[in-house]
Amino acid sequence: MKKKVAPKKTTKARKKAVAQWPDDVQINRRREWRFDLPLPTLIEGKLPHGERFRESTTLENISSSGAYFSLDSGVVVGSKLNLVIELPRDLAEGSPLKLLLGGITVRLEKPNRRSKKQGVAVRFTKNFRFAPLPKSS
Repeated sequence: MKKKVAPKKTTKARKKAVAQWPDDVQINRRREWRFDLPLPTLIEGKLPHGERFRESTTLENISSSGAYFSLDSGVVVGSKLNLVIELPRDLAEGSPLKLLLGGITVRLEKPNRRSKKQGVAVRFTKNFRFAPLPKSS
């Protein structure tokens, strides 16, 4: 027998909070809020045969527990990855900052037919930290 569940109520406070987001920010609700933030990101890790790789990509979305992006590198589920995300200067009063995160690949999508890039979902495993970008960036 299927359990009946009451529909979730949308509170005035929640509606007001969502209405405050800029129009160009898309929000996707799953376990956590996901934000579509196309930020430049460097991915570092090891391939299945042990060789290290570094690949630049664009973050597609991020939440408090994970992120999604596309890669050419050929990682596998369970790969440990480090993400270096360049943050917009507006967030740090004009200073160039990067967000450093570690994670494990939890899902892979089929490669895109045109670009041959594979969608990669990671779950964060380490605490994050902020670091200044080099002046040349």
